[in-house]
Amino acid sequence: YEHLRKYKKIIRNLYFVLNKLNINKEIERYSMDKNKLLNKYHMPIFLAITFLQYIGANFAHPITPTLIVNLSLPAYMFGAAFAAMSFTNFLFSPFWGKMRDYFSLRKILFVGCVGYGIGQILFSIFKQVGTILFARCFSGFFVGAISVSTLVYVVDNSKPQDQGKNLASLAVVQALGTSVGFLIGGSFGVISIQGTFILQAITLITSGILYRTLTIEVREHQIEEIKPQTLIKEANPFKAFATSKIFMNRIFAVLFLSILFAFIGTNAFEQCFNYYIKDQFNLSSIYNGVLKAGTGILILLVNTLLFRWIVRKFDLLISTTVMLVSCALSIFLMITTGKLWLFLVLYFVFYIFNALYIPLIQDVVAKRTKSNSNIVMGFYNAMKSLGMIIGALFAGFIYQFGPKVPFVMAIITFLVATLLIYVVKRMNHRFD
Repeated sequence: YEHLRKYKKIIRNLYFVLNKLNINKEIERYSMDKNKLLNKYHMPIFLAITFLQYIGANFAHPITPTLIVNLSLPAYMFGAAFAAMSFTNFLFSPFWGKMRDYFSLRKILFVGCVGYGIGQILFSIFKQVGTILFARCFSGFFVGAISVSTLVYVVDNSKPQDQGKNLASLAVVQALGTSVGFLIGGSFGVISIQGTFILQAITLITSGILYRTLTIEVREHQIEEIKPQTLIKEANPFKAFATSKIFMNRIFAVLFLSILFAFIGTNAFEQCFNYYIKDQFNLSSIYNGVLKAGTGILILLVNTLLFRWIVRKFDLLISTTVMLVSCALSIFLMITTGKLWLFLVLYFVFYIFNALYIPLIQDVVAKRTKSNSNIVMGFYNAMKSLGMIIGALFAGFIYQFGPKVPFVMAIITFLVATLLIYVVKRMNHRFD
């Protein structure tokens, strides 16, 4: 009892001293100043963290072909591995969109980044086809959380007049992060493939922690309470897809179909190109990194100099059709030239148009979204992921019929996407 009285006196004296020093008030003031700062610069902070996250997410892509060759896996695995990740990304994107009703975006982003990092460690240690595909599916589940939440954050926390600009900034950050990630991953992969995966996991988990601690949602969102049994029901991907009936109409249906075909073209090209320059020209992974870094700089310039001008001067849907046709034309010229230097020049030309159609089509979706942005963007990401699955998988399997066949597939799908955007324009002449 005497000891308790003694400790009680010490605590009382300590409390008295802290009050005299105004420690509590200083802590409160610091917290308020921090929140004001984060609130004022919330979008640049969010984009900076997203830039880091995309750097980390792309460390493994340039070394994947080398990993497949080193493990003596069949050639189709370069497409199948990416398609496996894209499959669970597609399947659970609406689920992650729905989770926005129950959790803050910063919590979802934290979980997504940590889960993705763990998935990449699994990818690095597995050696067999089945286990590698499992690891990619595991990663894809958490990639969906990141992809959906980044889009929802920009749409929900932007003023209407800034929405297109911020979506373009997000596209630039994603492209630059991808390029830097390719460069670092391709360069580091020459030294150590396993070390590259470890660096990737560390970067992704760090990004998740930064999302959790430094992001603020400036627009309030009503968070509902969720029970464990409800969470299990919501995890049903088919139930999540059924929520699309809230916003879906004929114009949205055709628009999302065009998005699907556009991303089939993009991913058939990207997955084939990475393997093509290794298989046909025997270029090391560092070339993948250097080329991707070059496209990042190009995309930054294009979006900075051209995107806003295009949005101000031209109709969104017409601009999108022009970019999609140009993507198809540039790929056609690539596969008809016999010179390596011209092939690589046309690769950069393709990425000019590819870099422009993505923020344009995102802006088209965002401007048509009046409410339920989390569900709409979840469905958008599902179509994007489905395009990744089909594009990567088909590119991998049809490559055996000829190295240029996947490029032909990309040309056809870009042209189909163009036709569908034209149909959307005809269905609603006043839609911009």
